[in-house]
Amino acid sequence: MGQVGRLRALTRAPSGRHTNLKLLVTLLLTFATGVGSVATGSERGRWIVIGHGVAALVVVLLVPWKTRVVRAGLPHHPYARWPSLVLAALTLVALGLGLGYSTGLVRSIGGTEGLWWHIAVALTLVPLLLWHLVARWVRPRRTDLSRRVVLRAGVLGLVGGALYGTLVLLPLPGSSRRFTGSYEVATDNPSAMPNVIWLNDTVPLIALEDWRLTVGEVSLGMAELRASTAAETWRATLDCTSGWYSHQSWTGVPLTSLVRDVGEARSLYVHSATGYWVRLPVSDLDSLLLAWEVGGRPLSPGHGHPLRLVAPGRRGYWWVKWVDRIELQDTPWWWQPPFPVT
Repeated sequence: MGQVGRLRALTRAPSGRHTNLKLLVTLLLTFATGVGSVATGSERGRWIVIGHGVAALVVVLLVPWKTRVVRAGLPHHPYARWPSLVLAALTLVALGLGLGYSTGLVRSIGGTEGLWWHIAVALTLVPLLLWHLVARWVRPRRTDLSRRVVLRAGVLGLVGGALYGTLVLLPLPGSSRRFTGSYEVATDNPSAMPNVIWLNDTVPLIALEDWRLTVGEVSLGMAELRASTAAETWRATLDCTSGWYSHQSWTGVPLTSLVRDVGEARSLYVHSATGYWVRLPVSDLDSLLLAWEVGGRPLSPGHGHPLRLVAPGRRGYWWVKWVDRIELQDTPWWWQPPFPVT
């Protein structure tokens, strides 16, 4: 086959089977990189966020081909018509919300950040997609990984990457976002920072005279904590998974001043007065601060009064508010839900 013939073969519309397989793989990649994008807070995670954007654009490129498959298949599967159409509609809504937020053209809907809507719709897709896979299960074939199929997938990836690069270079409002996708809010103005709480926990009103911090076998009140070591002020970026970030100056004590010997421990357990908790690797110990002030003023109740964890390089859900207990544990740090639910 000559070069012209090869080009025609590559550009010819793929079969319905191969379109479905490409779409499935791309949706799985989009979901996996989406979870990673919410979790990453350091520069080395930038490629996860870029991968999420490229995968989403490849889904967009597959829409015309998938439309042809849907039109051909609906008459043969009347029992699955409506769930399939709902799945398709929600996929388009999730894509639209993601593109709207990333470009900055749709920052919020009904007073709620567009990113939250994007994540909520994407999570709604999961059970429908699982149902679709079971209802339309297809046995794998060796030809599913033929040279032509792989080349077409590569071309789709390259075109998706080119589209992503074009969107980044366009002078859109979203071009000011941080590498995580978040927008800057209230830098050096702590009182204007949003009070965001995981799963809408109620802000606890903690009386300072009743509050104690337990570190292992030691219990400290605020006066004892302040007297335990010299206070330090760290410049750190709080990057919230709801789509905003803020540069602030945090004052408190490094955790290394309270936890000096980790022994054989594998994780650091940080607990909140609300019941919320996270486990961090003990290797993070040198980069953690227990803060009681932000911007030279005591923490407000909504931002963790009387004490919160500052974890530079990690997303906001690691920055535990209203800290009341810290423990060294033998449990691996990763032995926890990807996003704590309590």
